[in-house]
Amino acid sequence: MGYPDYPIDEQASTFVTISDVIKQLEGYVDKFQLKKVIQFEREVVRVTRNFSTDRWDVLVKDVAANRYAMHQFDFVLVCNGHYSSRIIPSFPGQNIFRGQQLHSKDFRREENYRDQRVLVVGGGHSGMDIAPAIALHADKVVLSHRCNDPVHTGDRVVQKPEVLHLTQTGAEFVDGTREEFDTIIYCTGYRYSTPFLSVDCGVSLEDNTISPLYYHCININQPTMAFIGLPFNACLMLMMDLQARFCLKFFTGQKQLPGKQQMLEWWQKDQQERKERGLSGKLSHMLAGDLQQRYYDDIARIAEIETIKPVLAKMHADCINSKKEDVNFRNFEYRIVDDEHFIKVPIPPTTTMS
Repeated sequence: MGYPDYPIDEQASTFVTISDVIKQLEGYVDKFQLKKVIQFEREVVRVTRNFSTDRWDVLVKDVAANRYAMHQFDFVLVCNGHYSSRIIPSFPGQNIFRGQQLHSKDFRREENYRDQRVLVVGGGHSGMDIAPAIALHADKVVLSHRCNDPVHTGDRVVQKPEVLHLTQTGAEFVDGTREEFDTIIYCTGYRYSTPFLSVDCGVSLEDNTISPLYYHCININQPTMAFIGLPFNACLMLMMDLQARFCLKFFTGQKQLPGKQQMLEWWQKDQQERKERGLSGKLSHMLAGDLQQRYYDDIARIAEIETIKPVLAKMHADCINSKKEDVNFRNFEYRIVDDEHFIKVPIPPTTTMS
C-alpha cells in the first residue's frame, strides 16, 4: 500500500491498521505539500467538453459558500474509483424492518454492535471481514450469501443462504428459516458512478463498465481525459500510482499516444478476451489471474516507466487465496525475498507473563 516515492512504514505489520493507512496518506500529503494545490469542500457538478477552446469546462460548487464557479482545464483525471457509490439490494419488507440498516461503507467499529443480533449480507471480502469481527461482541451474527460453499468466518458466525424477505423484526431466508435481528449490514459492493460527466465526454457507463478506454484508463474518444482506479482485484495503491505515471507521460508530451483507431483496436481485442474468460459486464475491469501482472507490465512498457514488481502481485494473490481458506489468514507475516519471491511465516502467539 506504499508508493514508490513514499513506501509504507517498514515497522508496520503485514496487515496494517486503519491508523497506519491514515498515517501513510497524511505523511504523503505533507511530504509533497499537496494541501496547497487542493481546493477542499468543492463538488464537481459537471464536466463538459468545450470544442471551441479544445479544453474542459468544469462547473464546481463551493459547498461551504454555496456558490458555483466555472473553470477550464487542459486535462481531466477522474479519480473517484469504485468505492463511493453503494449497491444495496432490494428485498420485500425492507421498508418495514424496524432495526438499523446500513452499507459496509458506513461501518466503523465492531464494538458498536455489542449484544446485538446482526445480519451481514454478502459473502465477499467485506462480509468475510465484518461478520467475524462483529461476532466477538454481538449476541448473534448471521452471514447471508449465495456462495455455493460455506465461507471461512469462524465458529461464531452462522451462515445462511440468500434473504427471501425482511419482516418487522428480522428476516426469512430462501431455505425457509427465520431469524430476528437488530441490525442489517449490506456488504454488497459498489458501482462506478460518474454523474458529473456530460454526454459529450466520449465515454459511456453501462452494465457497470466505463468504455471505451485505452488500458482501462485513457478516454479513447477524448484522450485528454483519463480514469484512475477502475481495475479491481489489484494492488490498488500501487496500480493507481502506475496509472497516474502512465497518463502523465502522455499529458506532459513526453510520449505520443497511439492513434484513435489503434487504441480502439486494443480495446476491442481486450473486450473479446475478457468475454472469452467470462469477464464481461460488471467484471469488465477485473484483473483476474495473470491479467494483473500483465496489465502492470503492459502500461509500464508502453509509457517506459518502472512496472510493479511481480512479488507484490504474487503476495496479493496468495493473501486472497488464504483468506478464502482460513479465517485466521492474518496470523502470518509476508517477507519479500527478491523481485519475484516471498516467504510467509506464522506470527508466534502472544504470551502473557504472570
